[in-house]
Amino acid sequence: MAIKSWPAADRPREKLFKSGEHSLSNTELLAILLASGARGQSAIELARKILLRFGNFSRISQADIKQLRGFKGLGLAKIAQVKAALEIGRRFGEEKIGDRRPRIESSKDVALILMPRMRSLKKEVFKALLLNSQNRLIDIVEIEEGTVNQAHPIIREVFQKALEHFAASLICLHNHPSGDSQPSREDKEFTKRLVAAGEMLEVKVLDHLIFGENSYFSFLDKGLL
Repeated sequence: MAIKSWPAADRPREKLFKSGEHSLSNTELLAILLASGARGQSAIELARKILLRFGNFSRISQADIKQLRGFKGLGLAKIAQVKAALEIGRRFGEEKIGDRRPRIESSKDVALILMPRMRSLKKEVFKALLLNSQNRLIDIVEIEEGTVNQAHPIIREVFQKALEHFAASLICLHNHPSGDSQPSREDKEFTKRLVAAGEMLEVKVLDHLIFGENSYFSFLDKGLL
């Protein structure tokens, strides 16, 4: 039965306006993004099928276009809407964290902030957390699709940003799309160059983290920094 024929109190949009978006289930939120289903199924039914297949929003964000197009009623326009909404949510989360200027005291603090973002990336991305003298977050610098094989450009840009923001120290991190968080030989060589550059510029490199599927590797924790 089409959603528009449901009692008003049961329709996702009406529930959102009456009780707030926090009152909606994941299926209802996704159905609002989809706006419509397909012949013979409502947006709620389509949303339920997608969530049953992937389990949660994080896995939906990691799904490729081919996987998503396998659902009847899920075309490119709807896929773009869902992907964009999930990305907005991730960026909003990072902005809120940045506004709070949290104190970073361990690799676990970094993982809590960035694991949701880093584990969902399909390409290797390099980031740096810039910190003040009290180890409070100043900014998160991202170099799109940067890899440690491009060591010199990354090191130059990271420290340029650090100096622009008057950072006293920084923590670097990147992801392995393969899901394996163990460092490669290139990762180890890159970290040595990074630390050396920091010593020269008097910006201390506190750690370098590598994120996998649901794990991370910390050079500091392993005594390799």
